[in-house]
Amino acid sequence: MDQKAILGIDVGGTGIKGAIVDVETGLMLTEKIKIATPQPATPDAISDTICQLIDTFGYEGIVGCGFPSVLKSGKVITATNLDPSWIGMQLDVLLQKKTGLPFTVINDADIAGVAEVNFGAAKDCNGTVIMITLGTGVGSGILHEKKLLKNSELGFLPLRGGIAEVRVSNLARKKYALSWVAWGKRLREYLLLLERLFHPEMIVLGGGVCKKFDKFEAFTQINTPVVPAELENNAGCIGAAWYAYYQGDHK
Repeated sequence: MDQKAILGIDVGGTGIKGAIVDVETGLMLTEKIKIATPQPATPDAISDTICQLIDTFGYEGIVGCGFPSVLKSGKVITATNLDPSWIGMQLDVLLQKKTGLPFTVINDADIAGVAEVNFGAAKDCNGTVIMITLGTGVGSGILHEKKLLKNSELGFLPLRGGIAEVRVSNLARKKYALSWVAWGKRLREYLLLLERLFHPEMIVLGGGVCKKFDKFEAFTQINTPVVPAELENNAGCIGAAWYAYYQGDHK
C-alpha cells in the first residue's frame, strides 16, 4: 500500500464524521462530512450510515474508524451510548462485509490521543500523555512515547463515591446547570487524581467544551501541564486515518 490519503471516520453519539487525511502531515485533504447518527444506533443503522459516508467520498481503500466502545480485536465490548445489540459484535468484520473495504477500528478517545501526540498539542512530548475527552461521558487515551495503551477507561475511576464521568463530563455540567466555577472545581479534583495515579508529562483535554477553555483554565493549574486539544473535532478523523495506515492489519 503506497497511498497515504486515508479515509478516517469518527462515530459519535450525535454524528458520524469522515474526512480523507494525509497521514504524513495530518492535514485533511477534503472537507469533513458529518451525517447524523441514526436513532436507535443499531449495527445495521450505523453501518448503513458509514456506507453512505464512503459513497459520498467515492473512496476505495483502507478505512480507519473510531468508535465509542472498548474494542478487543475488533469486537465491541461496551455500548454505553449505543444500542445494546452492539455488545459482542465483530465491528471490523461487519464493516468490511458491508462496504467491501478493509477496516481498522479503534476506540474514539484512543484515536483522539493518537492524533494529538502525532500532530497536535502533544506532538513535542515524548513521555506519558493522557488524553481526556469531556463530552457525553469522559473518554481517555494513554500514550507513552507515542505508543498507545488501548482501551483505558479513566472516566470510570472512583471519585466521591461514584465514578468520575458522572461528575466531570460536559453532560454533567449541563444536566446540573453547573457554573464554570462549580464544574471547574470538580474537574480540578479529577485532574489531581490522574496526576497522583499516573504522573504524566502532559494531560490534553478534548471535547467541544474546550472551545471555552478560558472559562475553566484557572482550575487546570496543577503540577502537570494541562492543555486544550489543538485538533478539536478533527482529531477523530485524523487519528483514525493515521492509525489505520501505520498500525492497522492492512499495511
